[in-house]
Amino acid sequence: MAVLTALNLLCSYSSISKPRNGVSAILRVPKFPALSHLSLPTLPTNEPTTISFKEVTKTSANSPKDRSGDTSPRTVAAELYMIMEVVAERIEMHKNIGEQRNNWNTLLLNSINAITIAAATMSGLASTGVIGSSSSLLALKLSSTLLYSAATGMMVVMNTIQPSQLAEEQRNATRLFKQLHEQIKTKLSLSSSKPIAQMDVKQAMGNILALDKAYPLPLLGGVMIEKFPKKAEPAIWWPQRKQDQEEKQFTNGIVEMNGWSNKLEREMRDIVEALKSRDTEEYVRLSNMVLKINKILAISGPLLTGIGAIGSAFIGSPSQGSTAVFCGVLAGALSTLVNTLEHGGQVGMVLEMYKASAGSFQLLEETIDSTLEEKEVEKRENGEIFEMMVALKLGRSLSDLRNFAARSSSSRDEQPKEFASKLF
Repeated sequence: MAVLTALNLLCSYSSISKPRNGVSAILRVPKFPALSHLSLPTLPTNEPTTISFKEVTKTSANSPKDRSGDTSPRTVAAELYMIMEVVAERIEMHKNIGEQRNNWNTLLLNSINAITIAAATMSGLASTGVIGSSSSLLALKLSSTLLYSAATGMMVVMNTIQPSQLAEEQRNATRLFKQLHEQIKTKLSLSSSKPIAQMDVKQAMGNILALDKAYPLPLLGGVMIEKFPKKAEPAIWWPQRKQDQEEKQFTNGIVEMNGWSNKLEREMRDIVEALKSRDTEEYVRLSNMVLKINKILAISGPLLTGIGAIGSAFIGSPSQGSTAVFCGVLAGALSTLVNTLEHGGQVGMVLEMYKASAGSFQLLEETIDSTLEEKEVEKRENGEIFEMMVALKLGRSLSDLRNFAARSSSSRDEQPKEFASKLF
């Protein structure tokens, strides 16, 4: 019976396989190759899949970079972002404090000059004899003496802290922190092509600490920069690198790798020699000259107001009448003039500006020296980019920089007066 049933089904299928309109459809199933040699993945279940922080840490730790002991790139980038936020905060702090100390300079200058002029005027009125009563004469003498004494004390404080120099320090710190902020921002933007290393984080932290030490915020005696040193030195705001004990070895052959060549190395050495012998030396000389002028003015101002206070106290004395009047009036006028020259002319700011300029040249010297001391040319910064950076820092074009290096090398014994920088 089973055989008969199967035959009936086959006959019925053959009878309907040809439609009446004569169109037939044939379904061809492709033959797939055997897949017995492939291993199919296991289908996931309906349970949710979770990845723990330990697994992520374990996966990143198995990377080749972490096997060497370095921090993962994501952590290094996070550290650099945190440092950039700290730098942005430093910029705002130094900017606000710089404005505050500039206001100090203006307010103290105007106040001291007003007090000194008022004291000199009272001394002159007391010496004229217009006021007949002795009590009025005594009041003028005491008022003039007190005003001179107050001006002397204020002038001593102002000359000690040098508000104009403090304001210039904060302006320099703001500018340098902005420069560091842009450098970190550039490294983070180029992290896809050039991975960030732990050394970049250490270098950024070292730069922040060096800037904090070079331009402190508080006005305490031990922390504040000495305003009247024995000798002016270039300002240092970068981490001091350790001098190598080995002799400097430069490439002797013709190098045409990473943008460097033997000619470019000689050019950089000539520029370093020019910076040391002309630019840095000249600005150190100017710093010492301005420092001496500032010392003289800082001593002369309080000394003159002190003489004015003593002279005003002896006005009306029978023995010292004319001398006292002369000291009381003339000393006040001269003190106002000296105070205006020192703080109105911002001699302290000029001193700090010269020191910062000398420090900029010294930093450029050390940058060139450290680059040339690198024996492996591949690890140096690209020579063409480095040459362009040096030219822009000195305010020269590339052709002008090369011509200057050639002139400096050919006439080294003559010591020409041309300076390397055209900016200052």
